[in-house]
Amino acid sequence: MTTTNSEEIRPITPANDAQVAALIRECLKAADLDKPGTVYFDEGLDHLSEFYAAKPKRQYFVAEHDGQILGGVGIAEYDPTHKVAELQKFYVHGKLQGHGLGKRLLRHALAYAQQVGYQSVYLETYHTLATAVHVYQEFGFNELPGPLITAQHSLMDQFLVKKIQ
Repeated sequence: MTTTNSEEIRPITPANDAQVAALIRECLKAADLDKPGTVYFDEGLDHLSEFYAAKPKRQYFVAEHDGQILGGVGIAEYDPTHKVAELQKFYVHGKLQGHGLGKRLLRHALAYAQQVGYQSVYLETYHTLATAVHVYQEFGFNELPGPLITAQHSLMDQFLVKKIQ
């Protein structure tokens, strides 16, 4: 599996739900994070298109090539009072990590967040995902001492935020 920069990045559809859920679970299992307190056990994981379509200013983007989902990333409201979005469920197929697809997805998600009026983007991650944290920092995310409000997934132990406007 290779990335050629020819992947289409577009909003998720119901037809993508099963592939996206499988990819997320595969990535979490590979990182030894197929545990309670992670998105692995979220009830809505198998129906992400429904969740992201349910409210405005939410979107989940997939990277697809020849009908195969290679990665995805979501943006959803986190703190409406302060116009903060949350970067959610950001995963790239393991064989494609380190080839730029994640950065393209992240740029796409941040551009969407800015376009719909968010001023900051927040995220939760886990300390063993050092490569992901490095990419977040490269994109200007700053570490926080704890969650902005409350952690959505109790196992997560690193919290970052980036101003986008």
